[in-house]
Amino acid sequence: MVTEKRILGIDPGLQITGYGVLDAASGRPHVCEAGVIRTTGESARTLVSRVQAIHEGILEVIDQFRPEVVAVEQLYAHYNHPRTAILMAHARGVALLAAGQRGLPVVSYNATRIKKTVTGSGRASKEQVQRTIQRELGLAQAPDPPDVADALAVALCHYYVCRLSSVL
Repeated sequence: MVTEKRILGIDPGLQITGYGVLDAASGRPHVCEAGVIRTTGESARTLVSRVQAIHEGILEVIDQFRPEVVAVEQLYAHYNHPRTAILMAHARGVALLAAGQRGLPVVSYNATRIKKTVTGSGRASKEQVQRTIQRELGLAQAPDPPDVADALAVALCHYYVCRLSSVL
């Protein structure tokens, strides 16, 4: 597996979807763009309007930054909160749809693997992920909100996985 030069990482959420675009053309990844797509407020009262906003936002990022691959966090379903997983699945689904519409390959990683790959601990806290992303990507400050750091972590995880597999 060859390391892609531009990776879009997505942390799907129905209210806040984090995204981060890493460019590794120079051999060391750097942030091209990172942010969130918010689906709150008057215009986002229905599920339909929320998923539409996420879809349009992700398409806009894809069209502007032209990633070669999309890395998305897998769903995690806790048996005490199945509704949360179901709602998050809507956001993840439209992210996959947007990537598919642009002909991009999609890879998924579970949260534990992302944290372990990026921080060294599969049980890292949100703050630990933020600080690690700040350090690894040479950012002046930790990405905020945490959804941005999580999206960058997904992209960085994919970068490291590809880099490792190309060495083996």
